[in-house]
Amino acid sequence: MSPRITNKVCVIGGGPAGLRAAEVAASLGAEVSVFEAMPSVGRKFLVAGKGGLNISNSDPDIALQYSSPGAPPAVWQSLLADFPPAALRDWVEGLGISTFAVSSGRIYPHGMKSAPLLRRWVARLRGFGIRFFPRHRWTSLQPSAAGRWLVGFHAGHDGPVSFEADSVVFSLGGGSWPATGSDGSWQEPFRRLGVGVQALIPANCGWQTTWPIGMIEAGDRHPLKNVEARAGGQRRVGELLITEYGLEGGLIYSLTPALREHPAIHLDFKPSLTRAQLLDRLPRSNAFHLHEALERCRIQEPARILLRSRSGGLASREAFVDSVKDFPITLTGPRPLAEAISSAGGVCWDELDGQLMLQKLPGVYVAGEMIDWEAPTGGYLLQGCFCTGTRAGRSAALQPARKGRHLENL
Repeated sequence: MSPRITNKVCVIGGGPAGLRAAEVAASLGAEVSVFEAMPSVGRKFLVAGKGGLNISNSDPDIALQYSSPGAPPAVWQSLLADFPPAALRDWVEGLGISTFAVSSGRIYPHGMKSAPLLRRWVARLRGFGIRFFPRHRWTSLQPSAAGRWLVGFHAGHDGPVSFEADSVVFSLGGGSWPATGSDGSWQEPFRRLGVGVQALIPANCGWQTTWPIGMIEAGDRHPLKNVEARAGGQRRVGELLITEYGLEGGLIYSLTPALREHPAIHLDFKPSLTRAQLLDRLPRSNAFHLHEALERCRIQEPARILLRSRSGGLASREAFVDSVKDFPITLTGPRPLAEAISSAGGVCWDELDGQLMLQKLPGVYVAGEMIDWEAPTGGYLLQGCFCTGTRAGRSAALQPARKGRHLENL
């Protein structure tokens, strides 16, 4: 027989959503154990913080940033009310790390690193009595004879083990950055349990195009700042990165849902100037010189690279200004899921009740990127993980005392 570990709440997955669920459940008096397939928890959290950990955003319309196919209209207002950005900021400061916000609304911890925050967080969780089981890969879920849930794991050299719990919280992540353990391998086992799952696809990812031969050399990366991008009726202003395969950066990440429907983007290299203002900068002579036009309009070098690639059509000042204000790029598709910052798809919302419980599996909850939602970078992703983890952890702790209700009743 395999060894058996008995406890009350089982959290499967040690990312931000899972750790938050464990924290909330333990604070309500539940006995909590966290199981993680990797040797340590929070690996994707650490990777996300390498360029500066963006924990949340003070955007007053933050709920509108979440795209959740099939979800009730008010679901994110409800989830965010459980753990809003101000509460997340207070939570970080409660770990002894001060925070600051920038003009874009992004909120960062001082030092902008994730490792100090994770260390203090794990220490707090251990202080709550939460037990951690690394190198435990989830393998099975079935009802126990006692009316609880029997959860199976493969524990490395120890082989199969099982854990009996009143409630189970799954927080196994999406499908991006598989090296951190977020590989989406849970999808098929969930389907076998009868749970509806939308296939995981790239979100917040680069997009590919076919550049003219020799335009961008291998390894080149050209930052294009303060540019406007339009796609599918949406407009964004920000920064793009021109790479050998296409376009990267927060600007195109935010347009990914629209690009799935219409994979083409239109760039305005001078969004602060009108077409007439640009024309006024150019001489009205019959002869048109591209180099002179680029200088007079102060076009950034990366934009010059793009414009020169189509210089054959820029035979007049009017044609030049038209291209500066509306430069179309046809895209051939997103980069692979493994390269994406986050993924879309996951457990369908109609499988869940208002407590993020799977209606077909009473006492089993999901949190974080496992659910079918997406949001742009800028703090929205972590905020979504923390607030869904808060809801699932609270619900799991209170499971024996109440029954779930459907999201439509929010």
